[in-house]
Amino acid sequence: MQSPSNTAQPGTTPVRLGLRANWEQFALLVAVNAFVGATVGIERVLLPLLAERDFGLASRAAILSFIVSFGLVKAIANLFAGRISERWGRKKVLVAGWLFALPVPAIILLAPSWGWVVLANILLGINQGLCWSTTVIMKIDLVGPERRGLAMGLNEASGYLAVSAAAFVSGYLAGALGLRETLFWMGEIIAASGLVISALFVRESLHHVRFEARQTTGGHQRSFAEILLLTSWKDRALFAASQAGMVNNLNDGMAWGLLPLYFAAQGLSLERISFLAALYPAVWGSMQLVTGGLSDRTGRKWMIALGMVTQAAGIALFVGGKSFAPWAVAAVLLGLGTAMVYPTLLAAVGDVAHPSWRASAVGVYRLWRDGGYAIGALLAGGLADALGVRWAIGAIGGLTFLSGVIVATVMYETHRRMGAPQ
Repeated sequence: MQSPSNTAQPGTTPVRLGLRANWEQFALLVAVNAFVGATVGIERVLLPLLAERDFGLASRAAILSFIVSFGLVKAIANLFAGRISERWGRKKVLVAGWLFALPVPAIILLAPSWGWVVLANILLGINQGLCWSTTVIMKIDLVGPERRGLAMGLNEASGYLAVSAAAFVSGYLAGALGLRETLFWMGEIIAASGLVISALFVRESLHHVRFEARQTTGGHQRSFAEILLLTSWKDRALFAASQAGMVNNLNDGMAWGLLPLYFAAQGLSLERISFLAALYPAVWGSMQLVTGGLSDRTGRKWMIALGMVTQAAGIALFVGGKSFAPWAVAAVLLGLGTAMVYPTLLAAVGDVAHPSWRASAVGVYRLWRDGGYAIGALLAGGLADALGVRWAIGAIGGLTFLSGVIVATVMYETHRRMGAPQ
């Protein structure tokens, strides 16, 4: 793996880029991101059911309000995580993010009303935005330009395999401990572990990105407004990535909030619902070990476009299927499509953005991507209340297909090995 020439700062270890040169810190950050994923994974089965069983909520829009609050706050936290990590350092942002996670399980355990659960998910959104964004940025810092897709595949695989495992385990434990008690004990153990590892063992990576910036031509300082406009609209590849990321999480918000209720209404047991809720992120997480590195060899654009279309096919099968078996196939397709898209989008943003403003560009991209949670929850909840759950799921599938068409027609290839513009 690539390793540019070393440079040393007085009194410090020489800086080297590359996965092999930084494997110890990289592996530690992979582990940290698994804890980040697990904090949200425990909610994927239990919170929608908690809304119905403990709080008596019937409106799908009301139930999905916790995803709206989570998505909005996470999106904003992403935006600030990139910017402030360039000024204050990555590690401080990572540790601060874990502090917001610690009270979340206790608030849900003691919540006298659904509003408290929404409040808890505001704090969880801050945690996810700060911690997940920072682990992404730090891995990009360490690995350099040549293995960026592989690095993002490893990062996202660890996070979403943990989402899957936590969803599966929490669903089974809830049968013995109860919904709230499971959320509390799993949540506190995960958050405390992530905080301790981040505070004691993770090292700052700002010097790596500064070294890369000195080796990279064509960069200049950009204002935050410039970066916001460039990532959101002006650059065709960054625009295509931002809209695809938003739609991807729009359908994930639907899957998180509606599918457990949809399966329960069809008579599935809690164990089978937990299995389906875990299968989708399990495929998503594991396949990113392949798709991230594959995009380093085949390019980003068509991996993203085909991934969005594959997601749309999976969502269509949720609507068309009427039993456990086709829904399991649908979960596999949705997970596979998401695995094709998720690390590749992050790698594409890293390809285009200069190291001097890359963290801010990642923050803007993740603003749009995680804003999709809020948009998806609002849209899916409103359509489910007005037209029914099947119509809501189908509409989200149509938007996902359209997003893939936009990538295919608008995006240029970003990987420089594939002839990307530099």
